Amino acid sequence: MKLLNEKEITMKKTILILGLIYCIGLSNKIVGQVFQNKDLTITKLETNMWVIETSDKTTMYLIEGTQKALLIDTGTRTAKLDSIISLITQKPLQVVITHAHGDHAGNIGFFKEIWMHPADTVLLNKRYKGKINFVKDGDVFDLGGTQIEVSHMPAHTPGSIVLLDRKAGICYSGDAFGSNHVWLQLKPLAPMQTYLNSCIKMEKIMDSGITKIYCGHYPYVKKAFDKSYIISMHQLAEGLINGTGPEEI
Repeated sequence: MKLLNEKEITMKKTILILGLIYCIGLSNKIVGQVFQNKDLTITKLETNMWVIETSDKTTMYLIEGTQKALLIDTGTRTAKLDSIISLITQKPLQVVITHAHGDHAGNIGFFKEIWMHPADTVLLNKRYKGKINFVKDGDVFDLGGTQIEVSHMPAHTPGSIVLLDRKAGICYSGDAFGSNHVWLQLKPLAPMQTYLNSCIKMEKIMDSGITKIYCGHYPYVKKAFDKSYIISMHQLAEGLINGTGPEEI
């Protein structure tokens, strides 16, 4: 049996370490399910992004930068959401809600601080005792290597926002443009023209490099929308305004 000399041992250790580094880097790029319990399923969709789908079909998105992480919406019916998120990322976490409806802000109580648009405070659960930070059009969450920009898109609610990762070409839209359907019948009601204006604004944003829209109820569609979806919503809104829209929607 041949004994390895010190140089050979050092070389083998180096190869092993390099192999481990490669595997770790590869795992960070692999997409697929990473966690599941009775309340939710977490699936990696992009290099630094996970979708969190709850058992009652609400949706959250988790984005990780080199310095911080951002949770978009908090869903419903989930125990110990803060602890579950910490299994995916240990980076300092910021939490932003796309709007204040309960299916998107139901679990804000797990977090000491949230970000939202001030126009939706009328809808927010008054029992929340944490710190509320207000965002406006053009604000940016700098996560380190990843910047997420706020864009105000009122209609579904007065303070609905979408979050833009321009570098990755991704928009996280909440319910601003629906998930294959749009709810505008909830109070406070908005004129159809408000929704049309948001569609036009979103089209222009997509012309500048956004190619994917991850909607607010991912379990119903299981995919990202492209610009054709927004164009369809634009055309539908115009038809409803001028009386040429479909009788049944």
